[in-house]
Amino acid sequence: MKKSLLILSILTTAFSLSCSESTQSMPEVENYWPNAGITYEIFVQSFYDSNGDSIGDFNGVSQKLDYVKELGANAIWFMPIMPSPTYHKYDVTDYKAVHPDYGTMEDFKKLVSEAHKRDIKIVIDLIINHTSSEHPWFLEAKTGRENPYRDYYVWAQKDTIADFLDKKTVTLDSDNIRQWHDPGSGEDFYYGFFWGGMPDLNFDNPKVREEIYGIGRFWLEEVGVDGFRLDAAKHIFPDDRPLDNHEFWGEFRAEMESIKPDIYLVGEVYDKKEIVAPYLPGLPALFNFDFHYTLIKAMNEGEGMLLPRMQKELLDYYQGVTPTFIDATISSNHDQPRLLNELGSDPAKYKQAIAVLLTMPGAPYLYYGEEIGMLGLKPDEHIREPFLWDEKTKDRGRTQWITAKYSTDSTVTPLELQRKDPNSYFHHYKSLIALRNSHPALAIGSLDLPTGELPKSAMVYFRRLGSQQAYIVHNLGKEEIEVPIPEGFDSHIFGLGEAELVSGAVKLKGNASRVFLSQ
Repeated sequence: MKKSLLILSILTTAFSLSCSESTQSMPEVENYWPNAGITYEIFVQSFYDSNGDSIGDFNGVSQKLDYVKELGANAIWFMPIMPSPTYHKYDVTDYKAVHPDYGTMEDFKKLVSEAHKRDIKIVIDLIINHTSSEHPWFLEAKTGRENPYRDYYVWAQKDTIADFLDKKTVTLDSDNIRQWHDPGSGEDFYYGFFWGGMPDLNFDNPKVREEIYGIGRFWLEEVGVDGFRLDAAKHIFPDDRPLDNHEFWGEFRAEMESIKPDIYLVGEVYDKKEIVAPYLPGLPALFNFDFHYTLIKAMNEGEGMLLPRMQKELLDYYQGVTPTFIDATISSNHDQPRLLNELGSDPAKYKQAIAVLLTMPGAPYLYYGEEIGMLGLKPDEHIREPFLWDEKTKDRGRTQWITAKYSTDSTVTPLELQRKDPNSYFHHYKSLIALRNSHPALAIGSLDLPTGELPKSAMVYFRRLGSQQAYIVHNLGKEEIEVPIPEGFDSHIFGLGEAELVSGAVKLKGNASRVFLSQ
């Protein structure tokens, strides 16, 4: 019996590798977006250059929509695409236009149309906490107290804020230590939470709210996007006015749903769950930064149950506030070092971390380039380096707006070469996404934890939906462990690393994972 189980282990491990090349044996794939689907984050500037000017563009993304579809993603989130004086474009100068480096509005509308033909939704970054200091509103506002745009921003006379000019507590989402800024007069200062080049809008002014709702209407009705990622959602009002923040987002959601009833809204609220939860009525999807940090900590310290316990506690807490909330899980994004760097460039840890992400509850976001193991460390520009489509001499679409420091041909295997390797990161991502999309329990099932003692490095959890149940086991350590398999979990549908099935248990080598199914 033991011999036959070992053979089964070998065969199913081989299946987990080969299914990356063909998913014909998978059940019919379903689209679980937005509740549990896959969203692919793209920085247009670094993605694909279609016209040879060294900068990524909308037409380049349009040419790669089939790639996004092939990967298994259901939606694209675009980092800012509006005109801006900076490369990152989080300081907008025109809310109803696109940056000319990326193409025209017609190019973007075509992209949206082509994405929708492939059943890919489009979400754009909407930055409304602040504008650029070069926005026409601010250029008018700083000319004097009587200007009609003065009250679009937050101002204070120098003597009333003297005690605050050089005091600020650094937050999780900003290391800026100066919030009040002098536009040049030395008398009136304006408020800019993140930076002097990003003055905060004054949402106590009804005209500002009207402007913002009009901007939302433009992108939803005239352009046809499916939703917004709301940048710095916690900072619409200062931190000492959280109730006003919550109320605003409820109003914003109602206004947007009156335009598009099925609009998707995901917010960036960088804080502990007790601070995040009250935003849920206004922002039905929120990024789970705790997932990101706890995943990395668990992988690097070999603390198996750290993440499942945290996630179970968080899910139960949020569901008590809004039962229909959407948990936007991430393993990395444009603000954090690349995941492979965070895991010490260990391929086994990296593959296992993705197996964890894609078998846990949530609606996962995948940052462009993670699927080929791109690298990157601060400053932010080097977390956003060009995507490597092919070997450099053959890569006609690789952008060149920045000289890559971390993701180069000597450190990262380009996509086209990974396509030929069934053991590549690309095929690993692709097979796991297909597995998730093909088994409802893995996509939208509940999260339940086992009882009893487990080895320290064992990460074990159940995903349940109706009669379908999945039992997932990971060994986050390097030493072999043994984990019991509950009765009835006879179907082995995914394997990573070396493992041996024994009577009523599975022995897992270092960074090995298995997914069992009970029908």
